[in-house]
Amino acid sequence: MYQISRAIYRELSPTIISGNACDGESNQEHVLHACESAVERLTTDRRYFARPARTLFHNIRCYFPVCAQYRVWLVVQHYMAIADAWAAQAPAGGYDVNGEAPSCRATTRRGTPCQRIPLAHNGYCPSHQHLAETEDGLVHEVPVAA
Repeated sequence: MYQISRAIYRELSPTIISGNACDGESNQEHVLHACESAVERLTTDRRYFARPARTLFHNIRCYFPVCAQYRVWLVVQHYMAIADAWAAQAPAGGYDVNGEAPSCRATTRRGTPCQRIPLAHNGYCPSHQHLAETEDGLVHEVPVAA
């Protein structure tokens, strides 16, 4: 994934407006950090990252001239589609793309994350399957008699 974020940066770096932002970092550093964080979030939190290309574009568009905005969008869209396709593949050995063992998306009664291995189709362990049903809207409310 590191290669994808760096490829986005390398392709866009010639058109970045030179200068420094108000926090002391250069515009190039801001674009690089935005690319890296977007690709990392795509790999680690893919289920809750609905539009990664759009998010990255909105984070970096202010660092480019108006005439380059369309090209920036095309580059971001292309590389984020590649990253999404790569992240969608099930990693071998039961580990995620960062080499960490996956854990259930639920929390325990004490508020700590559940440590059980989740099922592949919804990210919840067998003990927390009822949460997946309510998440998808499959559980219907029962009318209460007055």
